[in-house]
Amino acid sequence: MLTAEQNEELTRVGRGTPMGDLMRRYWHPFAALSEMDGKWTKSVRLLGEDLVLFRDRQGKLGLIAAQCPHRRASFLHGIPTENGIRCPYHGWEFNGAGECLNQPNEKDSSEFRKSIATDSYPIEELGGLLFAYMGPPELKPLLPKFDGFVAKGAIRMMGRVVLPINWLQIMENSLDPVHTEWLHGHHYEFLKEQEGIKVAISTHHEKIDFKEFEYGMTKHRLLQGHSEQSDDWQVGHPIVFPNMLAVGNGNEATRYYSFQIRVPVDDENTLHLWYNAYVPPKTAEVPGYLYDKVYTYNVPYKDADGEFIVDNVDGQDMMAWITQGTIADRTAENLGSTDIGIAMYRKMLRREIRNVAGGKDPKGIVRDAAKNECIVLPNEKDKHHNSDGFSSFMLRTHAKYSPIARDVVKVFEGRNVEGNAKAAVPGFQY
Repeated sequence: MLTAEQNEELTRVGRGTPMGDLMRRYWHPFAALSEMDGKWTKSVRLLGEDLVLFRDRQGKLGLIAAQCPHRRASFLHGIPTENGIRCPYHGWEFNGAGECLNQPNEKDSSEFRKSIATDSYPIEELGGLLFAYMGPPELKPLLPKFDGFVAKGAIRMMGRVVLPINWLQIMENSLDPVHTEWLHGHHYEFLKEQEGIKVAISTHHEKIDFKEFEYGMTKHRLLQGHSEQSDDWQVGHPIVFPNMLAVGNGNEATRYYSFQIRVPVDDENTLHLWYNAYVPPKTAEVPGYLYDKVYTYNVPYKDADGEFIVDNVDGQDMMAWITQGTIADRTAENLGSTDIGIAMYRKMLRREIRNVAGGKDPKGIVRDAAKNECIVLPNEKDKHHNSDGFSSFMLRTHAKYSPIARDVVKVFEGRNVEGNAKAAVPGFQY
């Protein structure tokens, strides 16, 4: 368990907090570029700060504090200009660097105008996503080009939900292999039993292990009846520090990249993103529209009656995360031997907080451009959860809510997926 002070340190992400300082040393995705199609502005909240993403008349994007420093009206309803955006209240103009360009109805004074800068943050696009860096400008690292974000010829889609909980309890789920045996196995079997349906999908974990590597940790599991030469045990898949999970790439015939990114909105809310990039088989017929953009979709966690949706793996996870409370009380927990990954991750967080406080780069920061052409993450090629087919994988996860889910399955399997829908089972091993 943690003390109350330790729990505070690891969960609070506002300006000037230890975790907030650590988080601000990394790039964070907050939207898909396609979400700005036909729009001039978008409301954004990251790390406890209210921001506005805007597009100027030249098409350049900027990310600035939401409220105008003049009289505090919001730029969300601003007027785009050639080089920035005007506050709708009195027309004061600011660019993407937060500089005040113009103050109509005021006697022009460059000294006064230059003193009215507002907070702004650099943004970059990668793989169709927009990333923001909110740390010290002089310490800005390169935006890491992890394999799935730069994979060529990929069909891309992104699920999203804002969850009313702290980021850490979501992230710690990824350091807990054994929960799959129960939450996604025995619990699902129990639910189907209530419907008079008998299923057996749970698989016992014989061993688990974790190893630190340059960009985080790898998670390994040996399932009952499986060989120690299996990819699940030998290769595992990575938890990319500080807040991303990457899941297996499949094989050459069905190659895909899957990321879960837990972006802190503030202490009590988290933007959870599921980003997937699918590289079709060379022989596949792919409709051109699938390459047009990152297709986005919302992932629900409750139904119309306010009950948790637990008929898919991600819904099961969200139920478990949310029922821990807004910020999990780690002073009341009792960790066991299977929680070694969680303990290791917390130790790593505290270590990197100290590194930042001591003026050092934290783990995984990229500054070598040559090394950043494509960062290949260690990941399974022959993962257990792929064994029952691509369509089942799609339909038992968040991906079933995607507007192009069945189109992607048809590309990969060369047929319509409707016949597979009833056979899909939520055994996806996170």
